[in-house]
Amino acid sequence: MTKLSLQGSAQAQKRHRARGADSALILPVTAGEAPADAALAAAAKAARFTGKASEVLAVPGLHGFTILAGIGAGRAISDWEAGGGAGMAAAAGRAQAVLLAENATPEQAAGFAAGALLNAWRFNALRDASKDKDAPPAKVTLAVAKPAKVEAAWARAEAMLRGVRFARDLVAEPGNRLNPASFAERLLGLRDVGLKVEVLEGKRLTALGMGALCAVGGGAEHGPRLVVLRWQGKLKAAPIAFVGKGICFDTGGISIKPAAGMEEMRGDMAGAAAAAGAMLTLALRQSPAPAVAVLALAENAIGAASYRPGDILRTHSGKTIEVLDTDAEGRLVLADALSYAAQRFRPRAMIDLATLTGSIITALGHHRAGVFGNDEALTAALMAAGEDVTERLWPMPIDDEHREVLKSDIADLRHCAPAGSGAWGGRFLSDACHAAAFLREFADSGAWAHLDIAGVEAREEAAPLGPRGPSGFGVRLLDRLVALRFERDT
Repeated sequence: MTKLSLQGSAQAQKRHRARGADSALILPVTAGEAPADAALAAAAKAARFTGKASEVLAVPGLHGFTILAGIGAGRAISDWEAGGGAGMAAAAGRAQAVLLAENATPEQAAGFAAGALLNAWRFNALRDASKDKDAPPAKVTLAVAKPAKVEAAWARAEAMLRGVRFARDLVAEPGNRLNPASFAERLLGLRDVGLKVEVLEGKRLTALGMGALCAVGGGAEHGPRLVVLRWQGKLKAAPIAFVGKGICFDTGGISIKPAAGMEEMRGDMAGAAAAAGAMLTLALRQSPAPAVAVLALAENAIGAASYRPGDILRTHSGKTIEVLDTDAEGRLVLADALSYAAQRFRPRAMIDLATLTGSIITALGHHRAGVFGNDEALTAALMAAGEDVTERLWPMPIDDEHREVLKSDIADLRHCAPAGSGAWGGRFLSDACHAAAFLREFADSGAWAHLDIAGVEAREEAAPLGPRGPSGFGVRLLDRLVALRFERDT
């Protein structure tokens, strides 16, 4: 794992020169401004390097191996993060990198380094990475004029990094290593940072009336778990609640998925991973805001005890659900988790995260997550937080018509629209909106938002803030939301 140290700029540059071509010096460059060094300025001009955010130019032979990293206007921390990440990608194959941010504010310098380390994340637990010629530098130095003044900003950025890395590591794990039991075991380790962790399983879930969660996980070797993470904070206020879908592997159940692409369903627990990563971040940075995460963990497998289309499930809320499609399992486990979180904790606000529907990808592609909710202020705060950290959202509707299709003749409601219903035989079914309408039935009357993160929980291609694969989407968003809105008494 890449590690970062803080040093004075003169000392760090001396260390860089001593390593020669094995070291990369990464310099932030504001759009429209030339580097101060005349030779680098000439190289930038010749290459038509403009300094836009995440643009890079490698200049070998000048001051060792130098990388110019564009930070755009440089006003937003996200521009510094993009520059640091892109610069780190260009430094691949070097043993070390020096991020020279001597003229930056503490927050800008920390952002530059955070982007670099987000880019450097790799999941190497199950492969021999020693022969990887394109590995990111193992050692990174953040070179600033006065390291002591940057320590506080870096500590906060590092807390975020640990939360994102934790979430990405969980999502990268294959289903034969991460099941509801082992997932819960890993979450117990969060007690080390001050979180209270409670694991509910077996007869306890049955006694609580978690009929939907128990049904989804009933056909698997490892039974379902409901894990509760709590951060006390300092404020005398109700907690903010995060609710995460944690389907460790999704076969689709009796309504089995096609084989093509099914391996990607090991990441169907990305919502729970993001919620856990956010809780880790809040604890590490000692957020004053009380927070709780309720994570519904299960495997949607096929077995003698599997639930079936046509079954009626009684949920924690007391409402009954008619099952039409066992591959719409995420909204079922969230129904019990939302109801439990609302009734037990009476939170100030409740946000659930889930890789829930393919239809949200049809609507928004891999660029934004969909946000649904019942509270305009909470939705606006989430969108503002997303813009700050470049985990962007787009508001989606829950109309009366979306609830109408969930009416059942034999239960309180059904959990999805019937197959083939809607326009063009169901080809353009607004399933993301139907799922949100369903979840709203279990969120009680408080402020609630649902984030459908299918399509953004993993990157299709490498980007400045990370390689191809798990993105950890949601960790930074939730952390920023708490900082913006919930770290005050009112």
